[in-house]
Amino acid sequence: MQMSTPNKRKLFFLLLFIAVCVIIFYVRKKPTSINRIPVAPKLCLSSASKQSITPLKNTKHLLVSAYMDQRVQGFDIRFIGMFRRDSMQELHCFFCCSGYLSETTPAKVLQHSDNFGFPFVTTDVMCQIPPECNATHVTLLTQPRPENGSGHTWLPIRNKKTNGEEDKKMDFTVCISNLFEDYNNVLQFAQTLEMYRLLGVNRVVIYNTSCGPDLDRLLESYKQEGFVEVVPWPIDKHMNPSRGWLFSEHGGDIHYFGQLTTLNECIYRSMERSRYVLLNDIDEIIMPYQEDNLKSLMDRLQTEFPNVGVFLIENHIFPKKHFEPSGKFHLPQWNGVPGINILEHIYREEPDRKIYHPYKMLVQPRMVEQTSVHSVLKFFKEEYKVPPDVCRIVHVRVALRKSLKLEELKVDSRLWDFQEKLIPNVDKVLKKLKMLV
Repeated sequence: MQMSTPNKRKLFFLLLFIAVCVIIFYVRKKPTSINRIPVAPKLCLSSASKQSITPLKNTKHLLVSAYMDQRVQGFDIRFIGMFRRDSMQELHCFFCCSGYLSETTPAKVLQHSDNFGFPFVTTDVMCQIPPECNATHVTLLTQPRPENGSGHTWLPIRNKKTNGEEDKKMDFTVCISNLFEDYNNVLQFAQTLEMYRLLGVNRVVIYNTSCGPDLDRLLESYKQEGFVEVVPWPIDKHMNPSRGWLFSEHGGDIHYFGQLTTLNECIYRSMERSRYVLLNDIDEIIMPYQEDNLKSLMDRLQTEFPNVGVFLIENHIFPKKHFEPSGKFHLPQWNGVPGINILEHIYREEPDRKIYHPYKMLVQPRMVEQTSVHSVLKFFKEEYKVPPDVCRIVHVRVALRKSLKLEELKVDSRLWDFQEKLIPNVDKVLKKLKMLV
């Protein structure tokens, strides 16, 4: 019995449809081929940048570091860099996997909102790691395909978890952004670091362009001890960094020797190794007033405010021109040490709350995505302004409210509560460097 012509057509189209479906199914199931460029296992390691600031090839931009960061959906890697705002271009992420170079993935360039009018701005670049790539190093390209497998300067990918184990974290890291020119305030710096040690700080990270010879010796001593991590910051070799915060007033290429970049870099550097990060200047101490250490303070605050990841600490100026009258802390052994003796300055300005008053910050680093100097720009939890009777910044420097008379200042001798341990600890450090009289 022969099949009629209409039935033959139906059968033909049915078989054709089935064949197409089978082909589509197998094509989709077939693994996508990856353009792999085989390389020697140590090629990327030997070609990795040894510098803290790395020019990006074929651009006007500078790269600082690359970190594993999977907190933002769809991305695995975050570059931190300094990009020229008038030269933004499309970029592509290029990875060194275990034994081969992968195909590129698209890069998402995120300029930070604070640039203060300067040509260069702190910039994040976000990348996704290709499938099946055990990435160890990464770089950025201006073309979607690399010209060859060599000639690239790689950045190591930091903050990678190893063996599924979480490293033991420190409690507190202090991030001090930038030292530059001939800053040589040895006595105040030694007092500040030893005060932080008494408060429970585990490590201090400092970005150093240059400093005075005596402070350089002090830094080296703390570095050898392991309490201070000094990150070389030769930004003046790459651009004309500004000495000020506003381009229209101070000129230059970037705000305060790249202060915003170093603060962000320090947060990511500390993200997997420290529970809290303190963001303040070299002459500032984040001081608890109701507890004797930072851990007790933060245990209480986190219990009271479990959804807070950013704690704003009010800045209070102690003018260095006013001295405690008895002179009991004008210690003769410190007479030959350059710098300010903070124990002699107990008169505190009350902030003018009718105008903007800056804060500094104590943060959970994993809750911060981008920061500025006095506030966070992007973060994942809530923020809280800590009352000054609970915690405030002790900041001995030139007066801010210069019209205030001595009798209008508050007496605040909080530092004296630690003097029995602070003075011998400072003496020990300075004696080691043969700076004591």
